[in-house]
Amino acid sequence: MNAHHKLGLIGAMLSTAVSAVGATAAGAVLIMTLMLSEALAATCFASPQQAYASLLAQEAAQLQARTQTVVNINRAGEGELVSLHGIGSSKAQAIILYREMFGGFQTVDDLVKVKGIGQKTIEKNRARISVQDE
Repeated sequence: MNAHHKLGLIGAMLSTAVSAVGATAAGAVLIMTLMLSEALAATCFASPQQAYASLLAQEAAQLQARTQTVVNINRAGEGELVSLHGIGSSKAQAIILYREMFGGFQTVDDLVKVKGIGQKTIEKNRARISVQDE
């Protein structure tokens, strides 16, 4: 959508708002419309290649954040636990259930007591798992 088309849409929306609700509410609509327009403009790229490169960079940053975060298995919720390699939703829920039934883990290796989690999973994640707040 080019700038002229956006301005035309904004003008049409403002005109409709003024006739429907009056000038004061129309001002609020204009502010919201400009904010929306700004948000849309922030996602525009000169080419599909730039858009794709931006998406790849965002994905890489998110992956890096997930892979560098240390997860305290005695406090982590399902969302944090699934960030660990080999831990999906059902295993994360099993960890939480184990914790609730038997108390916190004393060591990282105690994680093998949870059904479905083996030594290989622990080794893949050892650098990212803790049993206490750091």
